[in-house]
Amino acid sequence: MAEPAGGDELHHTVASRLAQHGQRYTPNRRAVVTGLAAAGCPVTLPDLLARQASLAQSSAYRCLSGLVEMGIVRRLVHAGDHAHFELAEDLTEHHHHLICEDCGAVADVTLPDVVERALHEGLDAVATTRGFSPGHHVVDLYGTCATCAPR
Repeated sequence: MAEPAGGDELHHTVASRLAQHGQRYTPNRRAVVTGLAAAGCPVTLPDLLARQASLAQSSAYRCLSGLVEMGIVRRLVHAGDHAHFELAEDLTEHHHHLICEDCGAVADVTLPDVVERALHEGLDAVATTRGFSPGHHVVDLYGTCATCAPR
């Protein structure tokens, strides 16, 4: 599989983070990161294995678990039979998710800047009134995807 756009910088960043944890950037870890970056949306373990045929399921799951623990990959548990995985937001871009309650599909969405600013300001105001210091936010919108929607 071809390297994702910006792949060299991504792989350098991941290798550096792993080194900070005393870990190596193994070929299997690189294949997982490449598969997640190329997917462009959160994927399940079976989806990742279909994209990266060289990975064994047990190796891929071990890699994902370690990468989640080190903050390189984010594990999303929503609807459906499988968790979804994506690269950590600081390695990609700030985004939110549309989650189908019927089939479990998860899609990334980026809000217009004006909406994101208003959301951020509103959440900061709510947090401030409660003496809370926010770090970041996540918005997941649940509903029915176009594939599952009644025709």
